[in-house]
Amino acid sequence: MKVEAKLFGFVAIFLMIDIPVYWFLSKDTVGTTALSMAFGLCSLVWFYLYFTAIRIGPRPEDRDDAEIAEMAGELGFFAPHSWWPLYTAGSAALAFMGIIFGWWLLLVAFPFGAYSVIGLVFEYYRRENNRYGEVGAEH
Repeated sequence: MKVEAKLFGFVAIFLMIDIPVYWFLSKDTVGTTALSMAFGLCSLVWFYLYFTAIRIGPRPEDRDDAEIAEMAGELGFFAPHSWWPLYTAGSAALAFMGIIFGWWLLLVAFPFGAYSVIGLVFEYYRRENNRYGEVGAEH
């Protein structure tokens, strides 16, 4: 994580130098505020990555003598098939069209979006897809 921390640190330093220069040359308070917020976000990510790198030590990606096989292993569980991302994307598209065409469409899209996000999050806690034991599983 040291490479990632250095990257965000360099961007934060650049923004810290750039903020007063931008303000002096343009006198634009909105742009200066946006750059200040970007600096804050970069600093936040740098802080997290730096102290996480100290805590966990070097990863195989950080070492020059690492082998490819050191990163082998389980990366996580990925859903083989699911209709919920399609429903969630459709609800988001309907909501964005509501911003364009009329706010009433946004109000129509909100319940569908909430239902699809809940369905996506809890997909593997219900019925035949329950991977976490028999609690809540239907037999």
